[in-house]
Amino acid sequence: MLIQNANRRMQIYGALLLLPAAVLLGTFAYLPTVSTLINSLFLPGFRGSPPEFVGLENYALLIEDRTFWRVARNNLIYALGTIPTSIALALGMALFVNARLPGRGFVRMAYFTPTILPMIAAANIWMFFYAPQIGLFNKILGALGISGVNWLGDPSVALTSVIVMTVWKEAGFFMIFYLAALQSIPPELKEASDLEGTGRWSFFWRVTFPLLMPTTLFVLINALINAVRVVDHLFILTKGGPNNATNLLLYYVYENAFSFFDRTYAATITVVILLVLAVVATVKFTILDRRTHYQ
Repeated sequence: MLIQNANRRMQIYGALLLLPAAVLLGTFAYLPTVSTLINSLFLPGFRGSPPEFVGLENYALLIEDRTFWRVARNNLIYALGTIPTSIALALGMALFVNARLPGRGFVRMAYFTPTILPMIAAANIWMFFYAPQIGLFNKILGALGISGVNWLGDPSVALTSVIVMTVWKEAGFFMIFYLAALQSIPPELKEASDLEGTGRWSFFWRVTFPLLMPTTLFVLINALINAVRVVDHLFILTKGGPNNATNLLLYYVYENAFSFFDRTYAATITVVILLVLAVVATVKFTILDRRTHYQ
């Protein structure tokens, strides 16, 4: 009887400890998600009239929306351009600054500095780089006798210009995780491989990289989330233009909600984004985690 009462008391204590987190999670995560799902089933009311329930009509309109599909295509290209490049660059920088080199602390700080900058400040810096007449890149091209490029005004290069800025901003952040993982690898493994005469590349692919897989998976998920939640630097650089050439999903949600005042359609797009992220999370926890060695 005393044991049962003690166990029940511990369960109550555990529930009370979890209660604040559960309240915060329900208030700021689950409740907005449910509210967004409900709003996606309505049409907005006009001139004081109540919203009209239309079921899945908004989703049917979304399927026929050419702008949405172009924005989704832009976001796919943006993700394919930023995620592998940022991860590869971050890994390369981490390997470089993990080696014994003079001024290693300064180099690490230089790599990490773009991450410290707020995205709005970083976008303004790159606005100067990309400016058509006085921009740094066009000045360099002019010095080489090459005509300047309208980096943010030409639909063929605008999205690539945004991708370059994002990689510059994110690579230093991901480098920190790789650097921490590299420093956690026992040095005895490298010493043993040197005694066996193992080459540097062979040691990297057979020992270092497999041990970095948990970090790579973590960085991959973070990079994917970052590729979806892009708004602020688009607002500064291009506002989704020219002609939706750089418009991405979350910025399209912002446009529909606060520029076109069609919040139910914005809710519909948000639900689609959440479903895609839910699929990614399911794949991560059910497949990728099982194939990743955490020890």
